[in-house]
Amino acid sequence: MNNLEKYKFYYNFRGNHENKPLLFLHGFLGNSQDFNEVIDLLSEEFYCLTVDLPGHGKTRVFGDEDCYTMSATASALMELLDSLKIPKCGLIGYSMGGRLALYLVLNFPSRFSEVVLESTSPGLKTEEARLTRLQLDLNLAQQLELMDFQHFLIKWYQQPIFQSLQKHKDLDKLIEKRRENNPVELAKSLRNMGTGKQPSLWTQLSKNKIPLLLLVGEVDHKFRSINEEMMSLSDITLLKIIPNCGHNIHWENMLEYVKSIIQFCRNPPGT
Repeated sequence: MNNLEKYKFYYNFRGNHENKPLLFLHGFLGNSQDFNEVIDLLSEEFYCLTVDLPGHGKTRVFGDEDCYTMSATASALMELLDSLKIPKCGLIGYSMGGRLALYLVLNFPSRFSEVVLESTSPGLKTEEARLTRLQLDLNLAQQLELMDFQHFLIKWYQQPIFQSLQKHKDLDKLIEKRRENNPVELAKSLRNMGTGKQPSLWTQLSKNKIPLLLLVGEVDHKFRSINEEMMSLSDITLLKIIPNCGHNIHWENMLEYVKSIIQFCRNPPGT
């Protein structure tokens, strides 16, 4: 059984197949539909592909929990692109999807023309920090399996990183949308592709040769600091602070997010 046979990926295309392809990778608790409104504005110029990542949406995994790891998911996505006859594309990733996108571009650089990372980290630098975070991820995964899902989601969005979302008029709609996922599958994702399990990518950043745009929300102070350090490690990396938003830029300030993608993907630096 090859890697791709262990998955039944749910994906969608929008736009003209003759235009530049862009692959979108959603964050934890999300699915491929998270980018629908963004793609409404991008699909006239780009050929947009969205995928439900393992543990999310309508994608199904037939193998064991190793299939939910970052390395296995990355290899399967490469095989999916092969099956779809997409030799090279732009790459857009948010949060967990951004961590996966960074892993992809560092390990399969010939497959990507440019990369946009929204609210993304290269992982944790030390083994001690990873072990501490892994225990937190395992505890959260257990809560997903045992706790009322609605209660888990409410608690999740009360984290400090989502402070700006807590005042958003449509937060209830976002939480309702998250309920489309299966909490048992989400727990598998968190155990295997959470920040605690992810290998650190910090030391590889300086070797990156693919144009990289880092997008961070104005009030997302933790990730502003992380991304400023990321930018300092690569001369082909740009950082843009998006006003009036926090961690979830594409939802809180969609128009500025779309504008940033168009400008960058039309004319990536160094090309």
